[in-house]
Amino acid sequence: MSQPHDPSHYAKTHGNSTAVTQFHSWRTAENSAPYLLPYLKPDMKILDVGCGPGSITISLASHVPQGHITGVDYAPVPIQAALALASSTKTPNVTFQTADIFSLPFPDASFDVTHAHQVLQHISEPVRALKELRRVTKPGGLVACRETDVQTFIWYPENPALQRWSFITESIARRNDCEPRAGRRLKTWARSAGFKAEDIKCTAGTWCFSSPEERAYWGGSIVKRFEESHLSASAMEGGFATKEEIEETVKALKEWVEDEDGWFGLMHGQMIAKV
Repeated sequence: MSQPHDPSHYAKTHGNSTAVTQFHSWRTAENSAPYLLPYLKPDMKILDVGCGPGSITISLASHVPQGHITGVDYAPVPIQAALALASSTKTPNVTFQTADIFSLPFPDASFDVTHAHQVLQHISEPVRALKELRRVTKPGGLVACRETDVQTFIWYPENPALQRWSFITESIARRNDCEPRAGRRLKTWARSAGFKAEDIKCTAGTWCFSSPEERAYWGGSIVKRFEESHLSASAMEGGFATKEEIEETVKALKEWVEDEDGWFGLMHGQMIAKV
């Protein structure tokens, strides 16, 4: 029998602080779900699971002007941010509510598309979650997922203090029984969830941060995670970094932001699975 779902794994690593919410607010359909956009039709009904502050959700809503998109997240803090964003952007075809990915409050076959961005890596039973996404998706509909792979994180100039951030986040995730190299596992997880191999299309996408504005955003967001969320406490409690090592990493991040040669890239696994 499956163990009761603990939806707080992400919060145990990163928290739900303003810093984390602001970081997620940068994401849009164009920079975080481009692989899905060619499949969308104006009248589709979409579910965005793990929507956070709603920036991707609202961006997707513009691609289905005659349709509707529902954003759900387990935590009330990002949902409040999402509601505020929907109000400020005057997006009429979107709603938000709290919900657990393992027990979605929707009937079978409710949505044309079910979407999850960077969600499966933060839960201990991704196959079980995919089965639930499949349940609420209409026959012939699509389940779309994008997950990063921490092993693909690349910094330049190379600095062990910068790479320590990857080690810390991966170590905390594994302590919480989660998979930080989720991107490469989407196909095998989907097959285990009941999708046929011929109905699964997997691709890869990237993020890259190099310009002064991009470095300030990316490096600054990680610094804020260390300073304002649970990341530092989790790292020290788990024995993955000392206070001095965290301070060294924060210093290196701030220096990287100011370095005109600074560059960071990472890869995501992407999947479209037909129900």
